[in-house]
Amino acid sequence: MSSNKKLQMDYSERLACSSAIIKKAKELGASVAGICDLTQLKTAPSFTLAPKLPQADVGSRESSLGLKPGEVLWPKDAKSALVIAYEHPKDQLELDWWFGKHNPPGNRILVDINKDLSAWVEENYPIKTYPCPYHVEKGGIFLKDSAYHAGLGCIGKNNLFITPEFGPRVRLRAMLFSVKMPSSGPSAFDPCKDCESPCLQSCPSNAFNEVIYSAATMGQEILPGRTGTYSREKCNSQMVIDSGNAQEQNVPEVSHEPVKVIKYCRNCEFSCPVGK
Repeated sequence: MSSNKKLQMDYSERLACSSAIIKKAKELGASVAGICDLTQLKTAPSFTLAPKLPQADVGSRESSLGLKPGEVLWPKDAKSALVIAYEHPKDQLELDWWFGKHNPPGNRILVDINKDLSAWVEENYPIKTYPCPYHVEKGGIFLKDSAYHAGLGCIGKNNLFITPEFGPRVRLRAMLFSVKMPSSGPSAFDPCKDCESPCLQSCPSNAFNEVIYSAATMGQEILPGRTGTYSREKCNSQMVIDSGNAQEQNVPEVSHEPVKVIKYCRNCEFSCPVGK
């Protein structure tokens, strides 16, 4: 089916299309999936906060597109985003490991799901799809905000995205659609409200021990770690330690030579009781 034709559907037809796409995403391997409206994201907390934060607290990559913090460069005809999540359980730790410069297996699975789903959508509907880069500064979207508006869960006190089914033990990926699809969220799900927050106490770098950002100085109520306590700098310092502790191993599936296998800290994920 031609992807250049404009999709002419009433609301009920677009709703059916949205449901079919979400169902297909799960058939292809996504643990959960949902759709959000891009206009919602432009006023989401991460987008409005990013221009006010130091660059080091926003993204981990230099923008090759000349984007400032919080700026995005989406295709002009992009109107909706599909967000998929893939479970990273404790008994499959290798899904999250870096093998030298090779992406973690879990991320490669997400990329493959998106690739197959993109082909299926464009074959069956007059919709143009745009798989998103992982990094916002490379043209992507803030995945946690997107997942919230798609109804997959909420952003917790540990600054991780938390799903009802798997807690924070998931990884996210997205693609954009050229058609305005009905949103499948947000959800009222909020397990952190009455939780004693074992995740915050398990951090080896004490990344949640003090208030760094305030609503008064940032001009908004929703902050990193919800109340402004999450320190990306401290979290990154633990990642540097983990990277330095990586040991070389023989991994024939990814390299003919030994590679360093990096196993980043996931204490805050594994101590979260949600989804267990």
